[in-house]
Amino acid sequence: MFKKFFKNQNSDNSITIFAPIDGEMIQLEEVPDPVFSEKMMGDGVACKPANGKVVSPVQGKIIQVFPTKHAIGIRTENGAEILIHIGLETVNLKGEGFTVYVQEGDVVNTGEKLITFDKDMIEEKASSTITPVIITNTDEMSEIQKLGKNNVEAGKDEILVVRK
Repeated sequence: MFKKFFKNQNSDNSITIFAPIDGEMIQLEEVPDPVFSEKMMGDGVACKPANGKVVSPVQGKIIQVFPTKHAIGIRTENGAEILIHIGLETVNLKGEGFTVYVQEGDVVNTGEKLITFDKDMIEEKASSTITPVIITNTDEMSEIQKLGKNNVEAGKDEILVVRK
């Protein structure tokens, strides 16, 4: 049998996750929201965005687009489920300032545009623009390795390696 080739999947059943947004990477523990900093939703990292463009950090399938457009879920070939949550307390904006370019069921490539947002408006109306990138099924993965990048370019710089 032939196995699908995914450019970000390695032979040891690991997936490389690229930055979904340009900006400064921070540890999840530094996010000023206990849901993320205490890893209640899973392990990962966060980014202080430099702009308002979010791209796919992996090759995968869109499994959830929140009705409020502030978050998106992607499943990778190895089963890792990634949540990109744009800003903190942004659910309260009810979609204002967000434009989504994909829908549930779409297959996306690394670097493909997912969402754009009005960074200035988010800074003004939400508690933060910090964007957590979470592996929501952390308990199903054998390892989540954080890579030491500080400033990252969306779709180009590696931020995590996740092994099943």
